[in-house]
Amino acid sequence: MVEKSVEVLPPGPDESAISKSRDSGPKSGNDTDLAEILADVVGVEKISVDSHFFDDLCANSLIMAQFCARVRKRSDLPSVSIKDIYRHPTIRSLATALEQTAPSPGPAGPAPEVPPEPAPRASTLQYVLCGTAQLLFFVAYSFVAGFVTARGYEWVRDGSGIVDTYLRALVFGGAGFTALCTFPIAAKWILVGRWKPREFPVWGLTYLRFWTVKVLIHANPVVFLVGNPLYVLYLRALGARVGKGVTILSRTVPVCTDLLTIGSGTVIRKEAFLLCYRAHAGRIQTGRVTLGRDVFVGEKTVLDIDTSMGDGAQLGHTSALYSGQCVPAGERWHGSPAQPTEIDYVRVDPAGCGALRRAGYGLVTLLQLYFVYVPLAVGVAYVLVTRIPALGSRLDAGAQPLTSPELFVDALAVSFVVFVGSLILGPAILFTVPRLLNLTIKPDKVYPLYGFHYSVHRTIARMTNIKFYKRLFGDSSYIVHYLKALGYKLSRVEQTGSNFGTEVQHETPYLASVGSGTMVADGLSLVNADFSSTSFRVSRASIGAHNFLGNNIAFPSGARTGENCLLATKVLVPLDGEVREGVGLLGSPSFEIPRSVDRDSRFDHLRNGDTLHRNLAAKNRYNIRSMIYFLFVRWLYLFVLTVIGLAAVDFYGVLGQVVIAVSLVLTLAVTALYLVLVERAVAAFRTLQPQLCSIYDPYFWWHERLWKVPDEYLNIFNGTPFRSVIWRLLGVRIGKRVFDDGCYVTERTLTTIGDDCTLNAGSKVQCHSQEDGTFKSDYSTVGAGCTLGVGAHVHYGVTMGDGAVLAPDSFLMKGEEVPDHAWWGGNPATELREAAHQPTAVCRTGGPTAPSRVEG
Repeated sequence: MVEKSVEVLPPGPDESAISKSRDSGPKSGNDTDLAEILADVVGVEKISVDSHFFDDLCANSLIMAQFCARVRKRSDLPSVSIKDIYRHPTIRSLATALEQTAPSPGPAGPAPEVPPEPAPRASTLQYVLCGTAQLLFFVAYSFVAGFVTARGYEWVRDGSGIVDTYLRALVFGGAGFTALCTFPIAAKWILVGRWKPREFPVWGLTYLRFWTVKVLIHANPVVFLVGNPLYVLYLRALGARVGKGVTILSRTVPVCTDLLTIGSGTVIRKEAFLLCYRAHAGRIQTGRVTLGRDVFVGEKTVLDIDTSMGDGAQLGHTSALYSGQCVPAGERWHGSPAQPTEIDYVRVDPAGCGALRRAGYGLVTLLQLYFVYVPLAVGVAYVLVTRIPALGSRLDAGAQPLTSPELFVDALAVSFVVFVGSLILGPAILFTVPRLLNLTIKPDKVYPLYGFHYSVHRTIARMTNIKFYKRLFGDSSYIVHYLKALGYKLSRVEQTGSNFGTEVQHETPYLASVGSGTMVADGLSLVNADFSSTSFRVSRASIGAHNFLGNNIAFPSGARTGENCLLATKVLVPLDGEVREGVGLLGSPSFEIPRSVDRDSRFDHLRNGDTLHRNLAAKNRYNIRSMIYFLFVRWLYLFVLTVIGLAAVDFYGVLGQVVIAVSLVLTLAVTALYLVLVERAVAAFRTLQPQLCSIYDPYFWWHERLWKVPDEYLNIFNGTPFRSVIWRLLGVRIGKRVFDDGCYVTERTLTTIGDDCTLNAGSKVQCHSQEDGTFKSDYSTVGAGCTLGVGAHVHYGVTMGDGAVLAPDSFLMKGEEVPDHAWWGGNPATELREAAHQPTAVCRTGGPTAPSRVEG
């Protein structure tokens, strides 16, 4: 049973709407039926066909989503989407628009396509056996790592003098780093050979080989070299056809690399998904992704399998290509699914950056790695083990009882010093070093890639995007002071206690401006650097005053938004046209919606005068306690890991390298169980309940505290049965044999996921929303056998019927009801009327297939 939405109905129609209804009731045709349905949803007797849904009836998007769902259940009425509602906000205009788009009378068209028979599902036995094999692989990998680490340490320890020790550390560290980099490549060619377009069920032997290669590729330290020419060489070694002068800035590593083609001079921005595979209905499907020369792929984009882009094509930020789509050569597309646009997303002039410069940059990186960073890391580890009494004495003394008081005293001392020292030194470095480095970079000046200025920019971006402090200060008044110290330009701050969430990122903090009274939810990415294949430029990104920004938004420099705007979740921020003010923007590509409705102002009295001061003071006190809990949880976790580490040192003399493998496995298990226990304890072992409240309600403060509990550890379990086990421990009502390749669930106990669901990488189920000073949460249900595409986003109050499919990068808005076996997609998501499976994309520009062959 699906619980009823918690969102209460707004006040009834105002007097003007009632007076209209006396004189201009429904006339004929669809008007009558639509008006009756809406009146029933709103809870009034009669609706005027000329009453504005939002201004006169005080409706909101959740109510209108319920209206759309009821209309879709009527076979005698045309389907209505939430986009139709916003474009035609009266019954009369909506009915007229639907009649104009309805097919003309004539011979009956082909019958709706009957959903294909579902592919055979994996059995529970296969599910368990696959999980067991994955666990054994991790244990074996840990044992090998322990053996190599132990032998290497002993060899370095036998060195005499500083020079000899350094040389040994150089040899061992260099050999170890090379092995870590080349082993995944060798494993890919041995286990798979060349990837080909195909599909296979999850949890089988073929899937086990696929998962093994995927895990090794993602664990390769070369991943940290994204944005470096060496990363391109890594993809080539894995079988990808990558041309000259390609710049890749996305940390999302392609898996089926033989199916990836990238032409010369192409630029791929952060958080772009080009996986060359997807999971669908319990099966892995692999397919080609082909990019021609001089292609641009924007930030927060998804390219599904069997997609392509011709030479010189562009795909804007927050956009997606669905399977079978192709962007012809020279065209610019954006949106989800993408459609043509005139906007030029390459906004920086080229600069001199030839092959010699790229080779030199890569060579310098290798020299730094092999002669500085790797030996330094090995040497520091050696010094720590031999010079710290708590470690060195244990190696010499041999095994001691695990109940020894000295073990816990030493662990307490080591963890306390490390944790407190990091808290003190971290901000001191963070607020000074990047600021000094920034003196060398001038705004709006074009610099060539792979030089001194590029290295400085990348260093600033890495240092100032550390997640720890944002998680600590986010969702509180103190995040404002942190961002100011980091370099953000914040106008006169109207403190709300929730000005920013815990996830805010940028290219540079020194060119980020946010206007007074603006509130930002999680997932904001300030795109204040532009890249071409040869150059980059940093420029100011400015968010206007009194804005509200929803989740997962890429906000670029030059955005055409001004003051008092609402930017909805996953919106494509416009870069053309007049500056939008006093409106809301929804979708990709975006369209205007009301900035707010009467429902949004119901808690405004809590945000003014003395009432605000009292509420804010109370929230600040609560947030301080939450921050203390956060620090304590983090320190206690470090303490537990230190105990495991010291115990491993104790038993090293008895068990040798076996103890290292055991400690690695134990660390993973303890991490998961500890953080699950912490989260359930913070929730007082209760389930969340749907809410509609002010951000100054103590319930909301308690809900915010849950968001501070670390959960990055979940990514280790992607694609394994253990991820479902952890979700179940966290309170998600999750079914059997669910395949989860990296879906994120924000409110665990408000989420229901049915049997045999398929959840792709980057997908998200978010059972809450915060708009200005109002917080809302509700249940969301994903039925049995559903598929969430790569990067798909499911909002609160949503019900997906059994076997339904949500396409990649789609945004399923609050309150939507997706019928059984339906295919939905888009931002905002609506029913897809074209076939779900499409042939391999081929771009043709009057003859030869584009993109052209790859050079290099």
